[in-house]
Amino acid sequence: MSNRFTPTALGAALALALQPALAQTAAHADLAAVVVTATRQATRANELLADVSVLTRDEIAASGHSTLEQVLAGVAGLEYAANGGPGTNSSLFMRGANSSHTLVLIDGMRVGSASSGDVALSRIPLELVDRVEILRGPASSLYGADAIGGVVQIFTRRGADAPGFSASAGIGNRGTYAASAGLAGGDERFSWNFQLGQNGTDGVSALHNPANWSYNADRDGFRNRHFGANLSWRPAPGHELGINLLRDSGLSDYDSSPKRGRFENDQDLATYSLYSRNRLAPNWTSTLRLGRATDDATNLTDGRSTSVYRTDQDQVSWQNDIKLPVGRALIAAEYLRQQVSGTTAYPVDERSIRSLLAGWNGRIESHLLQFNLRRDDNSQFGGETTGYAGYGYQLTPQWRVGAAYGTAFRAPSFNQLYYPDTGWGGGNANLKPERAKNAELSLNWERGLQRAGIVLFRNKVRDLINGWPPANVGKALLEGAAFSYAGRLADWELAASLDLQRPRDEDTGKRLRRRADEQFKLRAAHAGGAWRYGGEWQLVGKRYDDEANTVRMGGYGLVNLFADYRIDRDWSLFARANNVFDKRYELADDYATLGASLFVGVRYGMR
Repeated sequence: MSNRFTPTALGAALALALQPALAQTAAHADLAAVVVTATRQATRANELLADVSVLTRDEIAASGHSTLEQVLAGVAGLEYAANGGPGTNSSLFMRGANSSHTLVLIDGMRVGSASSGDVALSRIPLELVDRVEILRGPASSLYGADAIGGVVQIFTRRGADAPGFSASAGIGNRGTYAASAGLAGGDERFSWNFQLGQNGTDGVSALHNPANWSYNADRDGFRNRHFGANLSWRPAPGHELGINLLRDSGLSDYDSSPKRGRFENDQDLATYSLYSRNRLAPNWTSTLRLGRATDDATNLTDGRSTSVYRTDQDQVSWQNDIKLPVGRALIAAEYLRQQVSGTTAYPVDERSIRSLLAGWNGRIESHLLQFNLRRDDNSQFGGETTGYAGYGYQLTPQWRVGAAYGTAFRAPSFNQLYYPDTGWGGGNANLKPERAKNAELSLNWERGLQRAGIVLFRNKVRDLINGWPPANVGKALLEGAAFSYAGRLADWELAASLDLQRPRDEDTGKRLRRRADEQFKLRAAHAGGAWRYGGEWQLVGKRYDDEANTVRMGGYGLVNLFADYRIDRDWSLFARANNVFDKRYELADDYATLGASLFVGVRYGMR
């Protein structure tokens, strides 16, 4: 590890050592959030064996961030890369795993492109997000394919107890703007939420290296519109029917060749779902959900369409939660149909997956246990069985230890399987799923408003799909240690994390592309009177942009500041300054990142 991170490591260790002292200043309150993603059942965070983070609506709004990628980049265990500024192709690495190894869900619906295997994170608007749950570690035994590194689940905004109107608007440098409005309300039987908005920026040139064959000095902007709706009806106690809708449409510029052309990506992301949650017996709740997720992308050159890639994912799930004398059981069945269409002619353009899963989690005195087993039958590559077993022991009211072992897999994308041979090779229909085995140990401490944790993990991935034409020739070893702390000292909220990891190609010993061995993140926020203000400090180690580790990208440090001033009960002003020291750095070789940025605005929320 580079010497410049030694003070950071010492500081994190010191913070861990000081936590009992800090706890004496805080009220003893149980702040454990209720988490769904880790078990597929509502469970208090301090009763979970999995490594989970939760971001609430208030935390997202207070952060001042304008994009989901910015929010996720500040979460422990996550690393973000992008091919330029806002709206460009991006990657999210969880615990050093590939970006395609993270499953993204919106209100329980799987989203993303089945052609490329990517998820358009830049097209998920923050204004529609109520909370985000991040589950680190393999989760195929709960969610099926692609959850090798973990799961990010986004829950959209719901109705309120009483009618209310909200709105916000802001502007920033580089022609940045954002505006949104929403209406929410409800009573004992009905609730609703409607949100709409738009945002955009002139951005920067996606490429900053004039030597790159696609370099163009023009600005590559991004324009985006979104709409979301949630409706629910409770005809009787224990019964609820609901509708979730999300639609986002964005247009982003990018650099390509010939250099003087105008290149744009027009992408629509949408999810539609219906659900029925019914308490069939005092100890039995049934949830039936069906819907569709769509990812529709069109590339344009000088206003003319050059390629279209569309994915439609039809999904049905039936989950049964059963309270037992000890713990809770989970029994579920799922169906997923993925279809791709557009200008590329795939010899096979759809597949279906039928799944059965079962689980149990519970507490026996000081012992915490969780078991899950899942079987996926895929029309392309056959059957896959995954499992998870976790055990925890409450040493004292403050200290808990845990151990877990889980398996996971990722299904090849349609491009990897069936892309036509254009002279450089095509897809490989004989590809097998990538498979992973993960073991981890954890130590957690909680007292009053203070929490700390240490997780050691070792995730071994085989049958990695590498090269073009693609083949199952790779192996990766993802191992590391993650330290985290969150607490309150007087009027200050503090959060820190230190990730020390080794994401390596097991055959060559080389570091996996665009991933650092070290990350440190610190956040501090002060609330007093009408003011709330704070800052973030993020340190990321060096990375490489090629598999041979010859194209080096240096480490970097970023400082962000934010402030919020409440004018009265309903009105507030907010401001955010990102990269305040105008640090020049790269997330991908030759691609630009934003320098110093300022965004200010006003927010209204009827209370």
